[in-house]
Amino acid sequence: MAGTATTPTKKLHPRNKHLDAYDFVKLVKVVPELKPFIFVNDYSTKTIDFTNPEAVRLLNKALLQQYYNIQYWDIPKENLCPPIPGRADYIHYVADILAKSNNNEIPKGKQVKILDVGVGANCIYPIVGHHEYGWSFVGSEIVKKAYKNAIEIVRLNPELKNNVQIRLQNNPKAIFKDIILENEKYDMVICNPPFFSSQLEALAQADRKIKSLKPAEQENIVQSFAGQGSELWCDGGEKAFIGRMIFESQFYKDQVKWFSTLVAHREDIRGLQHKLKKLNVVEMEVIRMEQGNKVGRILLWRF
Repeated sequence: MAGTATTPTKKLHPRNKHLDAYDFVKLVKVVPELKPFIFVNDYSTKTIDFTNPEAVRLLNKALLQQYYNIQYWDIPKENLCPPIPGRADYIHYVADILAKSNNNEIPKGKQVKILDVGVGANCIYPIVGHHEYGWSFVGSEIVKKAYKNAIEIVRLNPELKNNVQIRLQNNPKAIFKDIILENEKYDMVICNPPFFSSQLEALAQADRKIKSLKPAEQENIVQSFAGQGSELWCDGGEKAFIGRMIFESQFYKDQVKWFSTLVAHREDIRGLQHKLKKLNVVEMEVIRMEQGNKVGRILLWRF
């Protein structure tokens, strides 16, 4: 696991800053606390232990400072610490989609407005999207602690301050209501939905992954799963969440050019496309994303 994560892979989007192996010499210069977590693996490659949340947090902090000009970034221990190369890929692919209706030129600047549904405590999509293309973002969040953390990241980074807004979604049954305000227009909605249907399902998945780990490491992961809540699960899981998103999207078709979401389970795609056909969308697309051995998909639609 640790080896593949630092091996160069051309499967990432060609504009992704992380096509090559992590340069740990550079990264340690910006975040010296990362140094004790680096080791040489069986393939003679410098890496970190990707099951260690603290190591991953410090790696993210260093990557965001080195490549995205982020001076302050931190997340609560229980929150999701996402792999940045994969998040950056999503941003680059949606940029390609926006270019299609802009004479094949990627639209840049703060007049391009993106809504990130479930921005999370980490605020990664707005960070990458604003740095790479100058876009402005609204990020919605349902968990108060994550919402407050995202606000703090925006507040303490001058580059983000006037370009990213974080809004609290008070209604657990709504996705766009009270987030997309009257008269607002968006070029793209992005979303990394919760993919388990319950905490038990999330823990079962964790259990399969961690049986080979030491007891202390197992406890770390179980505690972190227990704290993540809506980042990882919702009633009915990913399929239900995206289904609700599709249903609601019809009421905002005059305010949003493109809707999109990540889809972790390939078997869900067909059913979701069927729902979209029923709503008479004018276009839908599925983009395959690969990061190392992991394959994900972006489902996009517009009215």
